[in-house]
Amino acid sequence: MGVLKYKESAPNTYYHLYNRGNKKKEIFLDKTDYRIYLNRLLKASKKYNFSIIAYCLMPNHFHLIVKQNDLSSPANLMASVNTSYSMIFNLKYKTVGHLFQDRYKQKIIKDDQYILNLIAYIHFNPVNDKLCVFPKEYCWSSYLEYAGLVKNWLCDKQLMDSFNLKGQSFEDYIRSSYEISPYDAFDQD
Repeated sequence: MGVLKYKESAPNTYYHLYNRGNKKKEIFLDKTDYRIYLNRLLKASKKYNFSIIAYCLMPNHFHLIVKQNDLSSPANLMASVNTSYSMIFNLKYKTVGHLFQDRYKQKIIKDDQYILNLIAYIHFNPVNDKLCVFPKEYCWSSYLEYAGLVKNWLCDKQLMDSFNLKGQSFEDYIRSSYEISPYDAFDQD
């Protein structure tokens, strides 16, 4: 596999996919909205054969870490999830137009340290935005799956285990990574 450029894709590649609300507005207004998005993500990940590694849904943006398992690109996954979610959101709240600021952003994850930094960073998003004091208090991320506090239902358990971040080792890693900066979490290439 050669070097992939922005929005290119290849099987067995890991990605950080993210986006935020148009004009930085909230895209999740109640618990049902978060649930709908996660259910759409689950269905689309099965349909397009993606493994979910980690996620965090914030009121006005989201972060996903995924692995592409075959030829279906992240564009297929994100078009399915974001288009269907936007339609549901607009119908529910009687709005029109773009829900998301732009097309999703995609960063290719090139090494293990980057993915570990990114996993820590996205799980601390709710703490950094003062939505909770500890990541385990925020239910719209994969933190509870990693910490072993809930059964895996969205994240790929085998891939999670391959990073050796589960249960106590995950909580220890997250605690030691509290100061992960956006510079460390977002690939600068």
